[in-house]
Amino acid sequence: MNRQIPGALHGLKVIDLTRVLAGPLCTQILAEHGAEVIKVEPPAGDETRRLGPPFDAAGDAAYFSALNRGKRTLSLDLSQPMAREALHRLLDDADVLVENFLPGTLERWGLGYDAVLARRHPRLIHCSITGFGADGPLGGLPGYDAVLQAQCGLMSVNGDEGGGATRVGVPVVDHLTGYVAMAGILMALRARDHDGRGQRVEATLYDTALSLLLPHAANWFASRQRPGLLGSAHPNIAPYDKFRARDGEVFLGIVSDAQFRRFCDQASAPGLAVDPRFASNALRVEHRDALKAAIEAAIAQRDGGPLCEALMRAGVPAAAVLSVPQALDHAHCAHRDMVVRRGEHTGLRSPVRLLGTPGQPGEAPPRFAEHAHEILSRLGFSGEELRELQASGAAPGLVLAGESHALT
Repeated sequence: MNRQIPGALHGLKVIDLTRVLAGPLCTQILAEHGAEVIKVEPPAGDETRRLGPPFDAAGDAAYFSALNRGKRTLSLDLSQPMAREALHRLLDDADVLVENFLPGTLERWGLGYDAVLARRHPRLIHCSITGFGADGPLGGLPGYDAVLQAQCGLMSVNGDEGGGATRVGVPVVDHLTGYVAMAGILMALRARDHDGRGQRVEATLYDTALSLLLPHAANWFASRQRPGLLGSAHPNIAPYDKFRARDGEVFLGIVSDAQFRRFCDQASAPGLAVDPRFASNALRVEHRDALKAAIEAAIAQRDGGPLCEALMRAGVPAAAVLSVPQALDHAHCAHRDMVVRRGEHTGLRSPVRLLGTPGQPGEAPPRFAEHAHEILSRLGFSGEELRELQASGAAPGLVLAGESHALT
């Protein structure tokens, strides 16, 4: 990557009031592509600093390090007037504010968008990330990834009959909500280019989780048949499932008749290609149990890795089921430069790539309130005001000149 080219968002200033996953992921990607991101943490810090083990030498959880690279940070107790004034000074020249407080929290502090922020900072894009939105039957309630997976039907189609409904093993709702928020922010910035006005962007875990019901929602609308548990299988496609080879499991993602014929050729199972039960995708779905048994019999003496490589070379999507360490150690992971190393920090880079203005992973995640003195001084707070901010607790973790920063 050419480190001399500014990122696509160079010159953009983002104030990050988010914690946990969706919001910090959104702002980390913005930072990676050149935005200046100032993370304002609550007095107790971002909760993910404590979601461990494992912890780093500073006492922060690895979870936190995955989501807060490239940011500068301070802490403000926004229930206090001086802290709110500091936030307003941060917003005076900011482009974007991202927060994930419960609905009504900013209003209680006198920081509501319509009444205050839009009037004092008319060009500001305010992105609010919540569980369910501010109104409606579930409005204002707290939301977490797994809760939304349960509430919105995702768990009901993940798992098998033996184990029952199961949480997806990664926080997929939080992840996608972070990208939804990022997309909304970029759209709002584009609209501001035309009319000069900021606006409010809303991203909710609820909307995101329901949007993930593809194709299950469409199947229900069309058939009125309730989707059920299929393990790793697909409700509309076969074979699109996990299969047992000699040395482990493989996944076959076959979506066309031509791919199925090529699979049969590579698996040395020509009889499957001419079996009338498997002549089309619809028939293969109808006879999925018999198909799975036949495929596993055909590959029972084949090692998964070589088989999948041969299938992929023949145009048949397939992969051995790898562990997390195996996936991270794969040669293509290194080729794609997906692992970021910054001193003692190791993490994963953003998947968003621009080839003309490439993003650059930022520095290691900051310690709690690490940049408080620098940021507040830049905002014009005098030495006396800084001492008052420190003494009142309005800026927790603020370290004045001559003091040392204790590990959190």
